[in-house]
Formats: sequence, C-alpha cells, structure tokens
Amino acid sequence: MRKFDTKVQDLKYRVLREVAMHAWKGDLLESIHDIPKAIVPGNEPTMRCCVYKERAILDERVKLAIGGDKNNPNVIEVIDIACDECPMGGFEVSNACRGCLAHRCEEACPRGAIYFDHHQHAHIDKTKCVECGRCAKVCPYGAILDHKRPCQRACKIKAISMSETKAASIDNDTCIACGACVYQCPFGAISDKSYILNVIDMIKKSQNNQRYKVYAIVAPSIASQFTYVKLGQVIAGIKALGFYTTVEVALGADLVAMNEAKELAEKGFLTSSCCPAFVDYVEKQFPTLRDHVSHNLSPMGAIAKYIKETDPTGKVVFIGPCTAKKAEVLKDTLRPFVDCAITFEELQALFDSKELDLASMEEDVLDNASYFGRIFARSGGLSDAVREALKEQGLDKEFELKPIACDGIEECRTALLKASKKVLDANFIEGMACIGGCIGGAGCLTHGEKNRMGVDKYGKEAMEKSMEDAIRVMEIGGSTPDIRKESALFCPLEPQD
Repeated sequence: MRKFDTKVQDLKYRVLREVAMHAWKGDLLESIHDIPKAIVPGNEPTMRCCVYKERAILDERVKLAIGGDKNNPNVIEVIDIACDECPMGGFEVSNACRGCLAHRCEEACPRGAIYFDHHQHAHIDKTKCVECGRCAKVCPYGAILDHKRPCQRACKIKAISMSETKAASIDNDTCIACGACVYQCPFGAISDKSYILNVIDMIKKSQNNQRYKVYAIVAPSIASQFTYVKLGQVIAGIKALGFYTTVEVALGADLVAMNEAKELAEKGFLTSSCCPAFVDYVEKQFPTLRDHVSHNLSPMGAIAKYIKETDPTGKVVFIGPCTAKKAEVLKDTLRPFVDCAITFEELQALFDSKELDLASMEEDVLDNASYFGRIFARSGGLSDAVREALKEQGLDKEFELKPIACDGIEECRTALLKASKKVLDANFIEGMACIGGCIGGAGCLTHGEKNRMGVDKYGKEAMEKSMEDAIRVMEIGGSTPDIRKESALFCPLEPQD
C-alpha cells in the first residue's frame, strides 16, 4: 500500500510516527535517543555511506519532529549534515562543447569569464562568472548547462543560497515558507518543523480533564489524499485519534468568498488573502500592494474564529497540505483562533502511531460546505467562488469581475509586477504559491492531476448548496430539513467512559 510520492516522505513519516508513538505512551524523553536505531535497526546503512552518519541525520530529523530549533523563527529548516551530496551548481561547460570557431559564448559573457583550452573547448572562470546564463542561451550545441541544486531550482523567490560549508542556507527575510524546497530536495535535507507533540498534548489533556474540546478543521484538499481508503473513513479516523469533531475549512472558504466579493465590489481592486505564502510574498516583495490584499482572514482563520466564538473553551487544529499554514498560525491575527497546524503527512503518522485501521472503520460525515468552498483547493477555484458570491449577493449587476488566477509563485510575481505598474488587465488577483493550488502543497501525501480531479469530484457532491445555504446551515447548527445530512460541526465524537 503506497501512501507517499517519494521515499524521502516515507522516511520523514517514519520518524514522525515513532515520535508520536512514544508521545502517546508518555515515554518520549526516555526513548528519544533510541528512535534512530528503531528506524535503522541493523549495522548496515540503508540510505547513506555508513550507519553512523545515517543515525546522526535521523537524530536531526527527530529534533524537527519535536519542534525544531526554537531560536529559528522559520518553520522551514535545513539539516546541514544531510545537505552534502549536491554539487555547488551554477553554469558549467559539458562534454557537448565541440570547440567551435564562432565562440558565441565568449562574445555573450559580460564579465570575460569564458576562456578556451588548446582544443578550443570552452571553460568558465567561476571567480568571474555572475551566473547570468547568457553563454548558455547562445551556445549552438546547448553545451553549457545550469546545474542548480534542486532546492535552488524549486525556490522561485531566490531565498536559498549556499553556506560556507556548502549546505543550503535559507534567508528568512525572503522565505515565504511555501515548502517547495522541502518537497524537491532529493535527500530530505530541508524539512518543516512538526508540531504533532502539541496536538497530542492537547488531545491527551482534553481526554483527561475534559475541560475543553479539540476541533479538527480539515482543508478541502483532503478529498484528494488518503486514496487507499474512503474520505468518510479518514474523518472517522480523526475522531478516533481523540478530536471532538471535524469541520471543513471549505465552510470558512464560503464565508471568505462572500466577504471578499463585497470588499472587491467596494474597493474595485483586490488580491486574495487565502494563501499565506502568497500574502507573505506580497508583504515582502511588493509592499506597495499590501493594502490591496483582502482584509479577510484566510478560510482557516474564518472557520476557526467561528468555532472559538461558538465554543470559547475549544482548541482548534488545522490539518492540510500547507507548510506555510504553520507560519500563519503564529501571526498575531491568527493566534487567538488556531492553536496548531499540521500537514496530511503528519496526520498519516498520527493514524499509524495509534495503529488505527482506517479501512475497517465505518464512514463518518463531512458535509458542510458548498461546491465553491470546496474547490478553493485548486487553482482557479477561488476566482470561481468570488464570481458566484457576487452573483448570490446581487453584486454582479453593478460590478464586473475580471480575475487572474495565478498558478504558482512565478505567475503571482508577473501579475503583482503588472499591478504595481498599474498595467494589469484584471481587478482581482487569485494568488496561489504552489503549482495547482493547495493540492500541490508540500505537506500532501501525493501530488499530480488526480488531486485536482479528486477535489472537483468532492465539490460536485455539494452542488445542491449555494454558499448562502452552507453558511445559513452552519449558523443554525445544520437543523434545516432541506439539508441531506447534519452539519459536521454538530456531529461530535460520542463521549467515552
């Protein structure tokens, strides 16, 4: 049964599972140094040059699994000892160089970094090269290649450089915690901090003293994950972990779309506020557009705020595909509403740490949101939802929506650059930092076109509901007779003895 795209994800999961197992038992401190040996039990290495280095790296992975470096404010960290297998990178001349007479590469180089040996084969003087790439563009043989490290290639905002020890180094002032480098690093040397210990602690305390309940709010992209079981069984598994109930973040998306449509009609130009990595990118790279970011909370914040207003003693845990959400919950605007954020990878580790057999569970209900709230998970979904919200509120008669759906941070940059120069032919920017939208998040179990299909299919299951219907049902507790199933917000876990 394959649960993940890569073996790197599987390794990360195994560490998280071991940490969670001991946390549930209450013996983590006593057992923490035994976890690397439990994962690599013999004396032969399974991934590295020697078992000692392998376990040393696993020690660092365990540290990330229990919260990482407290002095580093970024939720993304580099495991230096694991980051030593990639070449430094940059432009290099390959064996495809034919020693031609034209020497176009030499003419194109602005710094005189190209020189030739006695066979007329080109070479690059790294002390002069500024990595502009002009030589590669003009070479008729394509002999000059750009050997960037995978993490650098994945980071479209150029937040990653190489340290003096040749390990990756993240510029926290530039990084937006999107996690692209986390997913693309083939050695797992870059990873996100985990807060599963906080979740386990909340659940254990709620079960022991029952003074508060722990709510799980799940991102709509969950519909495309855990493909080895049914979605209803995943929801049942979340409750079996000890959560009081499970609520769709897509319901928060309905709230946001309705409010964002009003704000857009009033202001005339707006960018979305749903993707925390996109919002962070605007604030860091396009500060002049900061006031144009929607003043609404993200869907996660909106539904969490509603839960906290409904149950002030409750604790709220976000479960989704996004590493940037871990940074978002630390912001002052979100801190009162969301207590913790974990990814689908971490949820899988929690399931298996308690040896839950999801396939044998009866399906539970997750039925709050509208079609439009659910398709927020993929690129273009937010724009469709805002268009529908304008229509449902009668605002489409006085305001014409001209959206641009930015699929990935590079498209976001292009749109924001045009907007900053007032040449963008659109009045609403839907910004998604990950390719495909949330379904391409670094914390997903799997990635690909099937994720989009899964979300669209799940959205269509709620086609009979308008966004106004979904919100109204939420506010009255799912008691209206025209709704097929009771609202999941009011389908809590049965009290246990």
